[in-house]
Amino acid sequence: MQILDLRGFITPFTLLKVSNTFKEMSVGGTLEILWSNPETSSDLFKVLQSSSFEVIIMEEVEGKEPYYRAKLKKRHV
Repeated sequence: MQILDLRGFITPFTLLKVSNTFKEMSVGGTLEILWSNPETSSDLFKVLQSSSFEVIIMEEVEGKEPYYRAKLKKRHV
């Protein structure tokens, strides 16, 4: 499993990093993504083909500095 901790990064960089990392992953691999900008949530799945992944976890993590977390499993290339 790969983890991308992108908390504090701007949305365009976050989306680019997720897209590039996902392309390099093997089928069946999982990617956990952490981010802090709420706007990223709506754009995250626009950079990935919907048939190429399965959402395992998608949640908002509350705390002193809340953030978002998604875990995706790659289905195919």
